[in-house]
Amino acid sequence: MTTVRLNDFSWERMIAAVDAVRERTCRVGAALGQAGIPHAVIGGNAVAAWVARVDVEAVRNTKDVDLLVRREDFERIVEALRSVGFIHQNVAGLDLFLDGPEGSARSAVHVVFAGEKVRPDYLLPAPDVTESEVGPDFTVCKLEALVRMKLTSFRLKDKVHLIDLLDVGLIDESWCDRFPPALGARLRELMESRDRER
Repeated sequence: MTTVRLNDFSWERMIAAVDAVRERTCRVGAALGQAGIPHAVIGGNAVAAWVARVDVEAVRNTKDVDLLVRREDFERIVEALRSVGFIHQNVAGLDLFLDGPEGSARSAVHVVFAGEKVRPDYLLPAPDVTESEVGPDFTVCKLEALVRMKLTSFRLKDKVHLIDLLDVGLIDESWCDRFPPALGARLRELMESRDRER
């Protein structure tokens, strides 16, 4: 049995974890923006940004930063992020950026390439960076593109993120018809299972 060392309960530690992700996301956005590199925040932070526009109490925090970029910009991205302390690594074929020499893969910036499938068996490729909206601190993937990505990967955390969007009314049953039938069926199935468990 593995022994886990427990620290004291602490609001400060909880707040520090959220602040670290926010600071990391803003630093990435500022560096890429200054370099003129198109990009968009995707994943859990994008979901949280959308949810916060409706109900801040419904926001779910996440530990890493997922970033949509174009492959042709990658060398410039490495340079821009290196200039603000990030270290590029390729782990099992995935490109990520550790936050300094002591950074971990758990809290890294993960890169998704626009117009490419994240996995060969995925139904659709990732959207282009043009499917985004500029915010005051960073650029966020547009809602429809974000939902499409979540329905395409459809892991447990993607389902949870979709439920968050459903719960605050950002998406509803009418969205099922916006996507290819297989993705629409996933959204409908998720809504039905959510309704059964209420």
